[in-house]
Amino acid sequence: MQEEERNDDNIGQLVERFELMLSNNTRYFFEAEEFEELINYYFDTNDMVKTEKAIDAGLEQYPFSVYLLLKKAQFLSVKKMTTEALEIVSKAENLSPNNAETFMTKAAIYSQMGLAEQAIENYKKAAENSDQLDDIYFYIAHEFINLSSYEDAIFYLKRSIKENPENEHALYELSFCYEVTGKTSDAIEFYSVLVDEEPYSHTGWFNLGVAQSRSGMYEKAIESYDFAIAIKENYGSAYFNKANALASLERYEEAIIIYRETFDHEGPDATTFYYIGECYEKMENQEKALAYYHKATKLNPEYADAWVGIGIILDQQGRLTEGIHYIKKALEMEPENPDFWYIFGDVQAKIGFIEEAIEAYKKTAELDPQDEDIWLDYSQLLFENNSKNEAIEVLAEGIKHQPDSAEFYYRMAAYFLSVGNKQEATVFLQNALSLNYQLHNELFEFLPQLKNNSTVLELIETYKKSNEL
Repeated sequence: MQEEERNDDNIGQLVERFELMLSNNTRYFFEAEEFEELINYYFDTNDMVKTEKAIDAGLEQYPFSVYLLLKKAQFLSVKKMTTEALEIVSKAENLSPNNAETFMTKAAIYSQMGLAEQAIENYKKAAENSDQLDDIYFYIAHEFINLSSYEDAIFYLKRSIKENPENEHALYELSFCYEVTGKTSDAIEFYSVLVDEEPYSHTGWFNLGVAQSRSGMYEKAIESYDFAIAIKENYGSAYFNKANALASLERYEEAIIIYRETFDHEGPDATTFYYIGECYEKMENQEKALAYYHKATKLNPEYADAWVGIGIILDQQGRLTEGIHYIKKALEMEPENPDFWYIFGDVQAKIGFIEEAIEAYKKTAELDPQDEDIWLDYSQLLFENNSKNEAIEVLAEGIKHQPDSAEFYYRMAAYFLSVGNKQEATVFLQNALSLNYQLHNELFEFLPQLKNNSTVLELIETYKKSNEL
């Protein structure tokens, strides 16, 4: 404590002396280390004007100081003067060719300029001359992530973690890379080994739980989150993810209890209120669901999902006209959200606003053409409202996006049969049966009268025999 007070006194005296020099417009002598202290002090207090003055005054007295040159370069890069910053770094490099900090500074400037490959090259040079390898490997991985080279990023993140198993940033980034590449089993294997070797790594247990949840191993994930919480009692993210896993197991009451526990560690959160509301909705407790969706919007008025949640609950309560207002509000916030347009189309169709529903479904299909359900619902709405040819056109467009969907071909066969085009219907039915014979009942569910259509039955029987061989 006394040492800290002495340090505070020393820096106070140093700052006072330096600022006196500035006010007198004179030059006092300072040791090089004193300039370092001044620069760090002004930077920490976010006084950029005096930071620059301390750097420049230092360089005036110590023009060949690599440390001060690099500080100048870093300061210029903060001001987005990257070209000038690189020039300064070159001077430092000439003075000290194998200085790791020089390569680190140059790499950081290249990264700021969006030149990831040059940044990687310089980080690698820094690694050859430094023992701070965990940070350098992490920075290299980050550049590979910027290049979307996730396999390379995984390689360097593993190296970073090997150097320092407690590098939390690397542990989280590695989890992200495994998710992007779809390598969930690799993630489970890696983090399982990690927690065996580092059993008190709360981050390791957490990310193991994330990977297990991703693969549907919710019971195992809950165990992993419990270990993370046991090690770090105030680990809010672990409580939240544990609650998500419980909700995925439809253990909604338990999930709600754990969601509420997050408030003890992270305070009220709009997303958590929303998820609690969703649990109550699935438990068919509409009043409580509505209350929590409202809490989410009070905490974050821009939380569009919560506004949609309110609209859906009001619909369930028979207050659809009122509910549409909230769904529209969400669409105003996120006009490119296909799920919101889909819901909006559903409610418009429900109250008989067919043109509005058609437009909403059309927008949904444009935004998310890989959603199989939208093409079926969009075309069916047209079909049921005397626009059968338009229904065929819409589903044909859907087939372009999803050419292997047997359900689309069955539905198209039904559409063509309904307009009397048996030839086209037969072609589509043959394709559907070839893709997935087991789904042929889809045809009868949509048009029950086809159970009496001899052509259809004969064709299905033919494929049944070939399917049994």
